[in-house]
Amino acid sequence: MSTNVTALEEKIQKGQASVGTLGLGYVGLPLSVEFASAGLKVTGFDLSEGKVAAVNRGESYIKDVSSERVKALVDEKRLSASSDFAGLADCDAIIICVPTPLSKTKDPDLTMVVEASKAIAARLRPGQLVVLESTTYPGTTEELILPLLQERGLKVGESFFLAFSPERVDPGNPKFHTKNTPKIIGGVTPTCTRVAQALYRKAIETVIPVSSTQTAEMVKLLENTFRSVNIGLVNELVIMCDRLDVDVWEVIDAAATKPFGFMPFYPGPGLGGHCIPIDPLYLSWKLKTLNYRARFIELAGEINSQMPEYVCERVADALNDRERSVKGSKILVLGVAYKKDIEDVRESPALDVIRILQSRGAQVSYHDPFVPSLRLDDEHHEGPPTGAGMKSITDLLPAVRDAHAVVIVTDHTSFSYAKIVDAAQLIVDTRNATKGIISDKILKI
Repeated sequence: MSTNVTALEEKIQKGQASVGTLGLGYVGLPLSVEFASAGLKVTGFDLSEGKVAAVNRGESYIKDVSSERVKALVDEKRLSASSDFAGLADCDAIIICVPTPLSKTKDPDLTMVVEASKAIAARLRPGQLVVLESTTYPGTTEELILPLLQERGLKVGESFFLAFSPERVDPGNPKFHTKNTPKIIGGVTPTCTRVAQALYRKAIETVIPVSSTQTAEMVKLLENTFRSVNIGLVNELVIMCDRLDVDVWEVIDAAATKPFGFMPFYPGPGLGGHCIPIDPLYLSWKLKTLNYRARFIELAGEINSQMPEYVCERVADALNDRERSVKGSKILVLGVAYKKDIEDVRESPALDVIRILQSRGAQVSYHDPFVPSLRLDDEHHEGPPTGAGMKSITDLLPAVRDAHAVVIVTDHTSFSYAKIVDAAQLIVDTRNATKGIISDKILKI
């Protein structure tokens, strides 16, 4: 056993290891807080001076992490932030938590992972552990990151340690968070896995080792592909039930009474968030390089991506039934975050719904208590929305009364749906938010 392994494991066990997180977004900040709460010294690195300044002031910009908790850790000197990557050399463990979006051609864009890896490689020293948490295709850790880290002659598994551990963040989940969500770990070598396990066990309740980085990478893609495909199925069921004049929501609720062999998934206006719309395409892209077509993934992606258009068609049909055209109609979009009770608009289908309705000449406004302002290019932006291309309507019920149609895209729990239905001329409900309310004003999708 190398002295590097022994020294690092001893530091971890004694709580003396320092941790650096590269990226202070929805993954990096909560993870930094958990490691700091476990007694380790943590430095978060980010190019955003705003995020760095906020953390150092003890302020959180992530809804699931309280400012009180951040401030306490900053005051205890357990947590700090920096935009100077020179500090990576002082960290015993470095965790990469940067975004991995798709390019305009729907190919994986690993630019930020590569830049982060180069920043680490330039400062890598014996005895350091590097972990990638950013979602990517199987093979990335060993094919892309490992060569960069070994350029100066350090040997993985002996001089330094490299592993992959997929993030499993679910923003707004009241039950599962970073600490109590089981963590998958796969190292380049068995020693790498062991060292990474030791680190994560300091902060995470359950750590599950797997045989390789490729397995760990595939785990995350399976999890989100499973959801994407099943959501695609129920989204297609929406269209089927519409043709058959059957209530899709009643069908799903009735099927969910079966105590075995069925798991309910629910339709919606499209997929949002950083994971489900993107992760399956990473897998599909990788398989294309191996001359294999992932047909289920591609079909589900096609169906899910068409849902905003389908929603807008139903809005147009509902207006036509009331002898109005979309052009010139006042349409209020209710909720623009990609899921309820959060501020995240990344990949939100609401943005596509707004774009499509605007392109058809509608006068579109929106109301979302979590998103005070919005630019339609915010869908790839990690963090609170930027810019002021649109502003949330502040006085909801007068706006509802003034609108020719209200489209419920995000079903925030703070909305009083009974009052909204009462005030509205027409409701197009994509989330079954008005369940239990009987009114001929409501069109469910």
